[in-house]
Amino acid sequence: MYLPPHSAVEDDAEIRSFVDAMALASLITADVDGIPHSTSLPILWEGDRVIAHIARTNPQTRHLVDETNALLVVRGVNGYITPAWYASKAEHGRVVPTWNYTEVQLRGTLTVHDDPDWVLDAVTRLTDRHEGVRDQPWAVSDAPAKWIATRLKAIVGLKISVTEVHAKAKLSRDKPEADQAGVLAGMPDGPLRQAQQAGGLTH
Repeated sequence: MYLPPHSAVEDDAEIRSFVDAMALASLITADVDGIPHSTSLPILWEGDRVIAHIARTNPQTRHLVDETNALLVVRGVNGYITPAWYASKAEHGRVVPTWNYTEVQLRGTLTVHDDPDWVLDAVTRLTDRHEGVRDQPWAVSDAPAKWIATRLKAIVGLKISVTEVHAKAKLSRDKPEADQAGVLAGMPDGPLRQAQQAGGLTH
């Protein structure tokens, strides 16, 4: 990830909160021929590991073996920034469009888990994370156990041991204050404007 200092986010709690809220990551790996593959997966980041699961029939699964290098990309809000919002446009005109966004990248090594008990635990943890906010949460145990057992055979569990974390909030912080104010004033209400206002990884 290209990470100039003005866009870097270093606060661990902020980064983890963002990843937890976004909850979906693109798992990027390369096969033996160096061809990249990507699949969007729900994830759960616990300590120094991320757990997930992938469909057994997904072509990417065939290339996943223990110690595979993996990249998880968690994307947040993003949007086009017109130079018309910059005060600098009226001053000298030396401005161009850009795109603002927030993103976290987790790098690590992948371990494949095909043990039904491990996969059931991973699925249960992921389900509990998202159902826990509901008044009447659904639980994996609500479904017939035999049926769940057949569904588990269709997926493979994944653990990514995280070795590097990079977080970026590209929110015009390299621009003069007047230009930053212009971006904020011109931007419509919404998640990107909230991130712009906060200057970080909002969700």
